[in-house]
Amino acid sequence: MQGFDFPVLGALLLVAALVAMVSQRLRLPYSVGLVVAGCALASLAPAATPPLTRDLIFFVFLPPLVFEAAIQIPWRPFRRELPLLAVLVTLGIVLAAGVVAAGMHWLVGWSWIGAGLFGVLIAATDPVAVIAAFKQIKVAPRLHLLVEAESLLNDGVAAVGFAILAGIAAGAAATPGGIALDLVKTVVGGIACGAAVAVPLILLANGTDDRLVEVALTTVIAYGSFLLAEHFHFSGVLATLAAGLVVGNWGFIGSISDDGRRGVLNHWEFVAFLINSVIFLLIGGQITAVPLTRVLEAAAVATSLSLLGRAAAVYPVVLAFARTRLRVPWGYKHVLFWGGLRGALALALALALPPQVAERATIIAVAFAVVAFSIIVQGLTMGPLIDRLGLRSTEDHGTSTVSTATGDVSG
Repeated sequence: MQGFDFPVLGALLLVAALVAMVSQRLRLPYSVGLVVAGCALASLAPAATPPLTRDLIFFVFLPPLVFEAAIQIPWRPFRRELPLLAVLVTLGIVLAAGVVAAGMHWLVGWSWIGAGLFGVLIAATDPVAVIAAFKQIKVAPRLHLLVEAESLLNDGVAAVGFAILAGIAAGAAATPGGIALDLVKTVVGGIACGAAVAVPLILLANGTDDRLVEVALTTVIAYGSFLLAEHFHFSGVLATLAAGLVVGNWGFIGSISDDGRRGVLNHWEFVAFLINSVIFLLIGGQITAVPLTRVLEAAAVATSLSLLGRAAAVYPVVLAFARTRLRVPWGYKHVLFWGGLRGALALALALALPPQVAERATIIAVAFAVVAFSIIVQGLTMGPLIDRLGLRSTEDHGTSTVSTATGDVSG
C-alpha cells in the first residue's frame, strides 16, 4: 500500500476512536461520522489520507469484513431464507442494473456499455456499509439476517456481473451461453474455493486448544479463500462467505475450542471495527478529491435511478413470495429497500473500469457521489426509519451462530 505507513494508520485510528465517542454521544451512525471526518481531514491536510484504490479495498479490506459477518450467520435460518435471497440477488440485480443503465443511457447520454457497467456496480449493496449500520441498530433476527445476507450475496453476484461486462468492454467475445457458463463457473468456483480452504484448516484446528493458533488459522482462512478464488478468476466474496459459514457453523461446534471461539469472535469484532474505521475515513478523504461539481446533474440522475432501481429489485421480488412461508412483512421490505447502502465495493468496481470505457472518469466521479448520498443520507435516516416502523429491538439479537434464535419466518 504505497503511501500508507504506520504513523498514518495510528493517526487514523485516533481519529476513528474520537469519532466513535462523539457519534455515540450524538446518537449518529458511526459510518457517517467517519466519512465527514475523512472529508474534514482531506480538506485541512490533503496529504493526510492515503488514496483509496481498488486493490486496497478488494484484497485488504473486503475479505475480513465479509468473513466477520459470515461467521455469525446461522446456517439453518440462512438455508431457509435462501430461495428468497437467491431471487433478490439474481433477478433483483438484473432489475436494479437495468433501471439504472437504461436511465443513464437515455437521460444522460452514456454509451450502453458505460451505462451497463455503472448499473451493475451501483446495484451492489455494499456489505461494508450495511454491516457497519447494523452494528449499531438492533433489530429482529430475521430482518438482520435478510439485510446482511442479501448484501453479502448481492455483492458477490454484482461483482461477477461487472467482471463479465468489463471483459466485453475490453474486447472479449461474448455469447449468451458463454456468459451463463462464466457466471455459473465464477459462483460455483468461488464457493468451492471457500470450502477447499476452510475445511482442511478447520480439521487442523481440531488438533490444538491454543486460541491464538485458532485465531491465526481463521485469519488464513479469511484471506486465503478470497485470494485463491480471485487467482482463478472466481468470486472472492462468495469464497470468503462460504468459508465463514463453514467456520461459524461447523468449526465452532467441535473443531474450535470454547475458549478459541470466544477469541475468534473477539478478534474479528476488533478487526471489523479497525477496517470499517479506516475505510470510511478514506472514503471521506477521497470524496473531496473527486471533481463532483462537474457531474452534479449526472450524479443527481444516478442517485434517483439507483433508488428507483433498488425499489424495483426489492418490492416486486418479495411480493412474489407473499403467499409462501417466506413472505416478508411490509416493514421489512422498506428496510431492505432503504438499507441497500452503497459503499466501498461500488467504488472498487468503478476504479476497476477498463480504460476502453469512454465515460470512465465521469462514472468514477458519479459513483463517489452516489456512495456519499447513500452513506450520509440513507445512513442518517436508517435509525429513524426503523423506529418509525417499530422494528428496533431492545435486545441484542444479532445472528450469532451460538444463538438459537431463528426469527419469525411467517412475519
